[in-house]
Amino acid sequence: MLRVLIADDHELIRRGVSDVIESHPGWEVCGEASDGKQALDLALSERPDVVILDISLPTMNGLGVARRLRQDLPTASVLLYTMHDEQETISGGLAAGARGYVLKTDSAHNLEAAISSLGARRPYFSSTISEFLLDAAVNDRKKSRLESFTMRELEVAQLIAEGNSNKQIARKLARSIKTVESHRAAAMRKAGVRSAAEFVRFAIKQNLIEA
Repeated sequence: MLRVLIADDHELIRRGVSDVIESHPGWEVCGEASDGKQALDLALSERPDVVILDISLPTMNGLGVARRLRQDLPTASVLLYTMHDEQETISGGLAAGARGYVLKTDSAHNLEAAISSLGARRPYFSSTISEFLLDAAVNDRKKSRLESFTMRELEVAQLIAEGNSNKQIARKLARSIKTVESHRAAAMRKAGVRSAAEFVRFAIKQNLIEA
C-alpha cells in the first residue's frame, strides 16, 4: 500500500488531491495537514511514502518542511504541488530535497503520474519544470538566494515576514533572543535587504508567504 500525506492550506485542493489518491487501487491518504508544522508532525508520526506539499504554507513553508523531511525522514519522497513556477522557487524546492514538482495548473494525470513515480523512488517533473531544468543545465544555473539559507534561517525568515518580533520568534522557536538576532541578520544579509519591509517583499517574491 502506497501511503500519501497531503499538506495544503486550501481544503478544496486537499479534497481534490485526496480524490485522485483514493481512486487509485493500492494508494491511501494517511493524513492531511493545513499548515507546515502540522505536516511535519504528521509525517514524522505516520511515516508516509510520499508527501505532497504546497510551498506557501502557514507556520512553516513547504521548503522548510522539505528540508526537515530530507534530514529526519529520508524514506519519504516529497512532491511539491504548487502554483509557483518562478525559477528561484523551483531551484529552492529542488535544493530543499523535493523529488517531484507539479503545478496546480497541470492535469490530474500529471499529479497521478508524479505520485506513481515518487512511490517507485523515481523523480517526476511536469513539462514546465523539465524545461526549466534543461535550460538551467545548459546555461549553468546561478544558485538562488534561498538555497543559501540554513533551515533555521528559513524558519526565522518566515516568522519575520509574518510580522513577528525577535522576542516572539525566540519564544516560538525556543531560542534566545541573541540567537534569533544572529539568524535574522544572516537571513537579511543573504536576502540582500536592510529593513523588515524589504524583507517582507523578498519573502512574498520567494513565495515564503502569501501576499
